Amino acid sequence: MNGSLKVFAGQSHPELAHEICRHLAIPLGRSNTIKFSNENMMVQVDENVRGADVFVIQTSAPPVHQNIIELLIYIDALKHASAGRITAVIPYFPYIRSDKKDKPRISITARLMADLLQTAGADRVVTMDLHAPQAQGFFRIPVDHLQASPIIADYLLKQDLTNSVLVAGDAGEAKEVGGYANRLNLPMAIVDKRRYDDSDTAVATNLIGDVKGKNAIIVDDEVSTGGTLVEAARFLLAQGALSVTAAFTHAVLAGPAVERLNNSEISRVTFTNTVPLQGKESDKFNMLSVAEIFAKAIRRIHDGDSISALFR
Repeated sequence: MNGSLKVFAGQSHPELAHEICRHLAIPLGRSNTIKFSNENMMVQVDENVRGADVFVIQTSAPPVHQNIIELLIYIDALKHASAGRITAVIPYFPYIRSDKKDKPRISITARLMADLLQTAGADRVVTMDLHAPQAQGFFRIPVDHLQASPIIADYLLKQDLTNSVLVAGDAGEAKEVGGYANRLNLPMAIVDKRRYDDSDTAVATNLIGDVKGKNAIIVDDEVSTGGTLVEAARFLLAQGALSVTAAFTHAVLAGPAVERLNNSEISRVTFTNTVPLQGKESDKFNMLSVAEIFAKAIRRIHDGDSISALFR
């Protein structure tokens, strides 16, 4: 891309945006978002972007719908300011779990989000650990799907993994956890869980593999209310696991999640900063930063280089 590199950010996660810019050694672009008394918003970009290669950072965090609209307005403002190329950098993609029509008369809302981004004027999307990787097919523009596994695996390699086993929270996570197992040279097990309603908690019913006398590490893409994670930990301990820790990418941690995790027998919870904690704290929490990998992706995209090296 011939235009200058510029990075802007919505209001969802300013800490991550500033950290990404520090890795890029450029200032965060100047802009202003105003929310009017009627709850309408106006985004004004306060510097020239004509012909520039612009990246807008906005993750899916509360207030989710306000942040989605702010991102769309941001992209539209940049488009009409004649930006050369606009890339939406969305560490945690909104509505990504709504990726299929599994009930009558419902929306495939993740596809709707893709359509909205393209209609607003995005030329490219950079995101991380989609709930279902095939959701990249919802887009008719390039999507760079980054992975947190190198970051989490590097952290785990620094820990004592003696007598450890990796555990997939459900069958859908088995392939991803298999990748971790290969990186860490550890055995794996799979919790067979069933969801009987629309609640956030699934019930663990069977275990594929062996955790008896081992330290179990549950790996997942996201944790919302924590109910399923806590239930899985309880189930693993009942199956003879010595201890349970958890590692995942997106710390949504909605509703009673923090209280549940604090009161659970999970000894350590490791996750990345794709979503801001927004004041949620626990002695069990261990947060890893994804800023550097996003900065490297932005730099490589701007320079026209491959980002495949980031997947190792």
